[in-house]
Amino acid sequence: MTALLPDADWRHRPGLDGLLAALGADQGLARYVGGAVRDGLLGLPVNDLDIATALEPQQVVDRLKAAGIKAVPTGIDHGTVTAVIAGWPVEITTLRRDVSTDGRRATIAYTADWREDAARRDFTINALYADPYTHEVTDFFGGVDDLRAGRVRFIGSAAERIAEDHLRIMRYFRFLARFGRGTLDEDAYEACRAAANSLMALSRERIADELLKLLALPNPLASLRLMVEGGIFRPVLPEIGTDGLARVEQLVVREIEAAVPPAALRRLAALLPPDARTADAVGARLKLSNKARKRLSVALEAMAPAVPARALAFHVGVEGAIDRLLLDPSSPIDSIAQLEGWTPPQLPIGGGALIARGLTPGPDVAKALGEVQRIWVEEDFPEEGRVDQIADQIVSKFQRARQ
Repeated sequence: MTALLPDADWRHRPGLDGLLAALGADQGLARYVGGAVRDGLLGLPVNDLDIATALEPQQVVDRLKAAGIKAVPTGIDHGTVTAVIAGWPVEITTLRRDVSTDGRRATIAYTADWREDAARRDFTINALYADPYTHEVTDFFGGVDDLRAGRVRFIGSAAERIAEDHLRIMRYFRFLARFGRGTLDEDAYEACRAAANSLMALSRERIADELLKLLALPNPLASLRLMVEGGIFRPVLPEIGTDGLARVEQLVVREIEAAVPPAALRRLAALLPPDARTADAVGARLKLSNKARKRLSVALEAMAPAVPARALAFHVGVEGAIDRLLLDPSSPIDSIAQLEGWTPPQLPIGGGALIARGLTPGPDVAKALGEVQRIWVEEDFPEEGRVDQIADQIVSKFQRARQ
């Protein structure tokens, strides 16, 4: 089906016209490709722009330099050069064909054949090209129809595309969650199920990246259910099961009720068994950052019943408190509103102030300060006048105990 790329703000970014001219787009040497065309046809925001070109990488670099455009050889060995225009990176990749693949990486050769380049891509909706001047979309495999129908379909044989790159299993379910509206492509699903064990050959970082992108989508539940029922997670994340699906479903509802944006790590915590040590082990396996692993663990630490939201946030941070409150179905949703725009304060008194009140220096100072803080938190962080009263009471209590 013939399609035209609609006008949008991203097509008028400063420097884009000069870039297209440098690449010879007016001579048919360069076209928009992939996500920009796909999302542009749907009227979605376009943040990342990719351009495909018949020029070889060194030609791209030479033309950009001649036009005074910064060229960064980000993946030049694989045919990709990044142009920077007005601070905006644009990836420019030479048309390619696969010479050989092993499921993790491909050996490529350059080509001048646009269809050959399209055939090595994963899904029909990602193999779309658009002429920057006529705006006409080139579609070799029915991607425009699939996009309009909400179908996510591999190009050609699903099994062959997955064998070329095992990560396409994870990408399939992410794209299904984002764009899928129509009938499930059973061939694609069965191919993913049959090849699930091949995920074990991939780096855990790549798996984590795709999983977190999936979990960050507004409602990934249908895709997650297909993955669990199809045994997709079993080879690499056997901890994820039907119980986790129920927790994610509940979490999504609570996020919407609380008007809290989705958080991929919070949803991963919901998918996993409610145990902080298990979550940390999974985070380590996925090679998550220390910060991300800490967030998972904090979200799943046991929480004392009926802890006020601000008291909880004082001890585990606002982010950690929101995660725990949303994950705990017994916590009132309206308690989360108390944390909006709130920063936990610092106790406005130190050990020196207790010594000045007559407390003997030593271990008692830290213990007394801890009691002052406990009461201050329980009373929802009163002002300094009340803190002074609390300090007087605690110092008096410790002095009596020493008599």
